[in-house]
Amino acid sequence: MKAVAGTRDRSLSTARARAAKHLGWLFVSLLLVLCMFVIIGRSGVRPETASNPDPTSAGLTVADYSKFSHSSPREHADLMGRGNCASCHRRADGALEPKFPQHKDCTGCHLVQFTASNTSSSTNAICTICHKPEGLNSSSAPLKTFPRLMSFAAEFDHAQHLKGIESARPGQGCAACHSSANRGVAESIPTRLSAHQVCYECHSAGKSASNTASCGSCHRLGSYSPTSIAARSFRVGFSHADHGPRERLNCDRCHDVRGRGLPQARQVTSIAPVQHIANSRAQNCLACHNGQRAFGESANFTECARCHKRTGFRSGE
Repeated sequence: MKAVAGTRDRSLSTARARAAKHLGWLFVSLLLVLCMFVIIGRSGVRPETASNPDPTSAGLTVADYSKFSHSSPREHADLMGRGNCASCHRRADGALEPKFPQHKDCTGCHLVQFTASNTSSSTNAICTICHKPEGLNSSSAPLKTFPRLMSFAAEFDHAQHLKGIESARPGQGCAACHSSANRGVAESIPTRLSAHQVCYECHSAGKSASNTASCGSCHRLGSYSPTSIAARSFRVGFSHADHGPRERLNCDRCHDVRGRGLPQARQVTSIAPVQHIANSRAQNCLACHNGQRAFGESANFTECARCHKRTGFRSGE
């Protein structure tokens, strides 16, 4: 009988020990849960948002899908090979204004952004890159005007066009790109969409320079600064209209085309700043206005107003 009672006592002791252990773990678990709620309460974060924190409140950068950049993120930059432009911007009809990409060009990477619901706004941010917010939910959402050239440079090489392969040279020479501007005083320089109109005369499918008709033939990532058609000589009475075919003059009488690959501002020479003194490094007015070639031998060049017509002109300007 004593042996049976001893066995029963040991079983009761073991059961009590197990129960005490379970109670101990339960107490520790409740204590941890209580501590978590205390910490959450002090930080002001609601329990339902603790598992899904707001990235902005956590100091994380949220992508702005209402803006587009060719250079970032890296996936966009990887597409920026000079021959890859047509993968998004198609030029099938020769239109002067580039085309926006099609939806399929963007959804390959941004399907989530295109289809995600937006509870904070009635418009989807990524759609506003190409479309106007007004009428965005219509079946034919209106497109924005294609933006001006800001993140791309425009490259042109005068020597390549005027001294390169004979078949690639413009038939009209300089006049193929430059026309009278500022009432004949200056010559125009093609810019923006008017440049496309000039360039597409040769750089289009089926034309003489169709092998260099892609966007990357002229454009690369970089800043763009159009060349000014203002010049110092225009302020003293010079006019291109008075120095053209009527006087049997052409552009190379005053301008020399330098070698290929030079920066934009150094491709073509201008008249030397000092107009009255002969200069072997550049042509100047004296080459013709010497009392013999221009205006005849009896022309009087002692009168400054013959060329300097600006009101208030002073000698030495």
